[in-house]
Amino acid sequence: MSRIAATFANLKTQGRKALIPYVTAGFPFADVTPELMHAMVAGGADVIELGVPFSDPMADGPVVQRAGERALAQGVGLGDVLAVVGDFRRANHATPIVLMGYANPIEAMGVTAFADRAKDAGVDGVLVVDYPPEEAQEFTQLLAERDIATIFLLSPTTTEARIAAVAKVARGYVYYVSLKGVTGAGHIDAADVAAHLAQIRKQVTVPVGVGFGIRDAASAQAIAAHADAVVIGSRIIEEIEAGPPAAAAARAGAWLKTIRQALDAMADKRAA
Repeated sequence: MSRIAATFANLKTQGRKALIPYVTAGFPFADVTPELMHAMVAGGADVIELGVPFSDPMADGPVVQRAGERALAQGVGLGDVLAVVGDFRRANHATPIVLMGYANPIEAMGVTAFADRAKDAGVDGVLVVDYPPEEAQEFTQLLAERDIATIFLLSPTTTEARIAAVAKVARGYVYYVSLKGVTGAGHIDAADVAAHLAQIRKQVTVPVGVGFGIRDAASAQAIAAHADAVVIGSRIIEEIEAGPPAAAAARAGAWLKTIRQALDAMADKRAA
């Protein structure tokens, strides 16, 4: 069983929901990222999504874009991101790591070379924003041969046909984008999310995580009532930006712990 599958299975037996923070590799500095990842695990992260900096991030809002620009300005590329994962793996062999990014850096490295290096580094999943499922069968197969899951995005405008296409190839989990727009935008309508998740689950059998717009304990709980996982990115990056880089990991971990406690309070209430 993969690390992702084992994590979700373990959480399910406990009646808990997965907490998946997103951070951009190399932000605020490349040497801070492994420490930041460990702090988020200590704060309650079940899976970590690690963003690969890219110059034209179509799905990223201004907060994530800023983080990516800072990382790119320091010369952080895909090879550096894989090195960060390898560094993290020296001390942590249990927490799944999912790379999130765009096709260009992967194709520049070469898809087979990327798959091999991701496997060697200890990557568990890859989400490529601009690889639609209909065109990703070869890439998905390359990763599957190396026990790496391909994660796909779904949104409020995804058609039934696209959901069916994702259902055929999705591994690990799927990421439902709760809002129309970019990361960090708007306010989540939990009832609307619940309705869409019900439709998705008619075809998709892997767990469903929900992200975009989750900014506090209340919104995390509202989404966790319906989703298998809560994904938070922009709000964590804002926390990292809020003070000195040397204390970024401590700030991010402490803030994430408040979300973990809020999610676990839901599980405790159900068990009572």
